[in-house]
Amino acid sequence: MAAIGALFQRFNQPGALVAHAGRVKTIAAGHYTVTGLSRHVRLGEFVAHRSDSGIHLGEVVRVEPDLVYVCPIEPGDPIGIDDIILKRGAFRLNPDDSWCGRTVNSLGEPIDGLGPIAQGRVARSISNTAPPSMTRQRVSKGFRTGVRAIDIFAPLCHGQRLGVFAGSGVGKSTLLSMLARADAFDRVVIALVGERGREVREFIEDTLGPHLKKSVAVVATSDESPMLRKMAPLSAVTIAEHFRDEGKNVLLIVDSVTRFAHAIREVATASGEPPVARGYPASVFTELPKLLERAGPGPEGAGAITAIISILVDGDNHNDPIADAARGILDGHIVLDRALAEEGRYPPIDPLASISRLARKAWTPDEEKLVSRLKTLIHKYEETRDLRLIGGYRAGADPDLDMAVKQVPPIYEILKQSPGERPARDAFADLASALKSANQPGNGANGRPR
Repeated sequence: MAAIGALFQRFNQPGALVAHAGRVKTIAAGHYTVTGLSRHVRLGEFVAHRSDSGIHLGEVVRVEPDLVYVCPIEPGDPIGIDDIILKRGAFRLNPDDSWCGRTVNSLGEPIDGLGPIAQGRVARSISNTAPPSMTRQRVSKGFRTGVRAIDIFAPLCHGQRLGVFAGSGVGKSTLLSMLARADAFDRVVIALVGERGREVREFIEDTLGPHLKKSVAVVATSDESPMLRKMAPLSAVTIAEHFRDEGKNVLLIVDSVTRFAHAIREVATASGEPPVARGYPASVFTELPKLLERAGPGPEGAGAITAIISILVDGDNHNDPIADAARGILDGHIVLDRALAEEGRYPPIDPLASISRLARKAWTPDEEKLVSRLKTLIHKYEETRDLRLIGGYRAGADPDLDMAVKQVPPIYEILKQSPGERPARDAFADLASALKSANQPGNGANGRPR
């Protein structure tokens, strides 16, 4: 890879070259082993192999007393027995403000055909740790996403980390594209992990549109190696940290963290790590919090990284290991319901199952009371769905149910929002207008279930 050759020069900057070397002992489908480096490398560090076609990088995934296991960045690299392997240390990026408007791969190399990108002055390891908890600012300020269902029922704050949970084909990427257009941020960093190759340009050019100039996209498509798919969100959050430390409010979108977990599983399985939960090794549940905790408010004087993370729930099971682990780390979750999507309600957000743990910092007291009442009505409406289907509902028997039958259908209608629709400026004003119209004389409820 030509890009790897350029990276070799970065590793050879003054102070970066380390003269420890070993030799290849065995080669397997997903990894190779090296002797002579066990005392000089650490887990997560990178090594380099020189061949006739250039420099090839690999990550150390297991260290034994006399043997080091390495997963190559690109499987199929021309590695032979007894080839020399050099230690290269942690993988680092040099993010720069000029990266805005560009699309790069997991290695920080441009893939948009617009020429080379400038290298920033500060080299940052993609394996950085989160700021110490007691040095971070407190989350205090809410913002509008422009998506009415979220702004009403699960509002967000700067520095919050939100998960979007859904099965395949329900609309996660579409919702993320709507959220990426929010005007509340100075910079947007997007990690497309394991994405379909044909959708990358559509997302970047059509979805971001006028916001492209303040955005950086990090792409690792589904046909790329597990190492590159594993590195993509790490590189993205490293770029976001660069903007955060400059005092910017940053939106970080990762689609999806489940494919990040799948990539870790492939790498760990190749190195011999045993599975512990439905095929996932323990390292997956170690890497997830390390990644997600790096988002959030920065230290005093810095900006904040607001993270919106998509989680693909296997078989629509919202309690699968990755979804369960992510839900415990994040500051809220948006649940997309396949039944609502099949009904034609987009975005198919379930207002009862979706929760923002920081909602009270974004709502006014009156808005909080209103949303509580709305949820009560929606719950009543859905709870009596079967009763209304068989004709068992009679107006006047239950005042709360009467109100739910009258008010919930217009609520559902106002929550509908197509991707091409302009972001809502004031979701509560739109809701009030819809309810007022529904209460006009002659606009009686039709009593239909959702």
